[in-house]
Amino acid sequence: MIFLQIVANNAVPDRSLSLWDLTLAGGPLMIPIFLSSVFAIYIFVERLLTINKANQSPDVFMGRIKELVQKGDINGARILCSQVDTPIARMIEKGVTRIGSPLKNIEASIENVAKLELFKLEKNLSVLATVSGAAPMMGFLGTVIGMVQAFMRISQLEGSVSPKELSSGIYVAMITTVAGLVVGIIAYLGYNYLVTRVSKVVHKMEYSSLDFIDLLQEPR
Repeated sequence: MIFLQIVANNAVPDRSLSLWDLTLAGGPLMIPIFLSSVFAIYIFVERLLTINKANQSPDVFMGRIKELVQKGDINGARILCSQVDTPIARMIEKGVTRIGSPLKNIEASIENVAKLELFKLEKNLSVLATVSGAAPMMGFLGTVIGMVQAFMRISQLEGSVSPKELSSGIYVAMITTVAGLVVGIIAYLGYNYLVTRVSKVVHKMEYSSLDFIDLLQEPR
């Protein structure tokens, strides 16, 4: 009985905090970190849907374009391009409208459209990269501010602060660092994934443009 009483007296109560409690304990800088995470997720999803739509296989489309151009149905090829909502289709449409011009002019017009389409694909990717770097910095700033406040508290108490109070102040200060790193890592991985996807689209665009130029150079 005495042993059980000693254990009961020394038992530590369960004071586990929920994720929401930890978020609130992180201080005001948790607000911009949270908003950055929402913004990063929105950009990632929006860009992913756009890039996936542009990353369609051009094989069937280019096959039909070749048939129409070889038959001399330029208007039909132009109509087909306007019905396909992809960067490749818009590039080829510009080339089709320039058929009859010097080959260099056709190549230049296709290249100009390709640059514009690449700019559209990379829209807001720089913002995602900025979030991946800024979120950890905001987290570190929150930790530094929390540590300064903790040491100011120690100074006010003239050193008579319990280890429990000191440790609780430190872990609250570290919450912003954890949150900033989590948001930064997710944004960084999302940015690199989208850049890889854009590179695949660019490769298909280059291949399709070269295929179209080769088509125009075929003897008839």
